[in-house]
Amino acid sequence: MFVWGKNIQELVQEVDRCIRAQEDEGLTLRHLAQKLGYSEYHVSHMFRRVSGMQLRDYLRGRRLAFALRDVRDTEDSLLTIALRYGFSSHEAFTRAFKDAYGVTPSRYRQHPVPVVLRTVIHPFDCYLLGIGGTGMADTNQEVKTYFVTIPAHKYLHIRNYESIGYWDFWQKQSRIPEQDCDTICGLLESTPHKLDDAGGAENDAGSEQIMAFINEPAGRVCSWGIPLAESYGVRLPADYDGPVPKQMQLMDVAEGEYIVFEHGPFDFETENAAVEAKMEQAMKDFDYAAAGYALDTTQGRVFYFYHDCKRFWKYVRPVKKITP
Repeated sequence: MFVWGKNIQELVQEVDRCIRAQEDEGLTLRHLAQKLGYSEYHVSHMFRRVSGMQLRDYLRGRRLAFALRDVRDTEDSLLTIALRYGFSSHEAFTRAFKDAYGVTPSRYRQHPVPVVLRTVIHPFDCYLLGIGGTGMADTNQEVKTYFVTIPAHKYLHIRNYESIGYWDFWQKQSRIPEQDCDTICGLLESTPHKLDDAGGAENDAGSEQIMAFINEPAGRVCSWGIPLAESYGVRLPADYDGPVPKQMQLMDVAEGEYIVFEHGPFDFETENAAVEAKMEQAMKDFDYAAAGYALDTTQGRVFYFYHDCKRFWKYVRPVKKITP
C-alpha cells in the first residue's frame, strides 16, 4: 500500500495538471493507467481501494472543484466555465454543482461561503500514514536561515490543546464531528482570499516572503506554537470579513518578524529522517543573541511549519529584536 499510495498521489497530480491545461484526453483511465504502467482494471481497483471512491467520481468532483474557483474568482460566464470543465450545458453544470455543494453556481458567486470539497484526498501524506521516511542518506544540502517580516493577517484554523504531533492531531480531530482531515481540508480549499494561494514575493532585501508555503491542494498549512496548542488552517488578509465555518476559529496575527529555517527539495523515502535531523540541529545551534534576536513566545505569535518534500521543509519561528 505504501507503493500504491505514491502511485495514486502521482495520478492525482496528473489529473490536476490535465485539468489546468485543459487536456481532456489526459483525463481518461487509459491515459492515467499508461502513465503509471499498469492495466486499466488494476489502476481503477487500486484507486478505489486507496481513496474510497471510483476514479470517474473523483474526476468529476475535481473538475467541479476547479470550476468552483472560477465561479468565485473570475467574471467568466457560467456557460464558459461549464464548457471549460467538460459539462455539456449550463443546466448540466448547475445540476452537478448543486448536487455537490448544495447551492447553485449563480448563488455561490453572489455569496462564496466555504463549502466542503470532498475530492480532496491525501493518499501519500507521510504524517497521516504514520511513516516518516526511514532513510538516513546525507542530503548534501545546508539549511538556509533568513529573517522575514510577515504582514498582519488573520489565521482561520482548528486547534487542539492535547495533541502531540501531526499524526496524533488528526487522530484526535477525527473523533470530533465535522473536524476530520477530509472535511477540514475541503473547507479550507474553498475558502476565498487565502494568502497562501497568492504566490511568492521578494522584499527590498531580496529574501523570500512567506506567501506561498502551502502544499497542494490549496488549504494545507500546518501551524504549531499557538500557546499550548497545535493547529491547522490558512492565512487570510487582515481585513478579511468573510464567513467562518462553525468548527473553526479566526484569530488576528499582528505584523511581526520571523526567522526561517529552510531545506530544499529532498527524496522522502531516503532522506526525510536526515533532513528532519538536520533541521532540528540547525534550530538548536542557531545563535539568536549573536544575530540580535530572541524567540518571541508572546501570546498570539504563531510558529508555522511547512513540509513538502518536492519543494522544501520550512520552520518559520517568531522572533523579536533584543537591545544590546
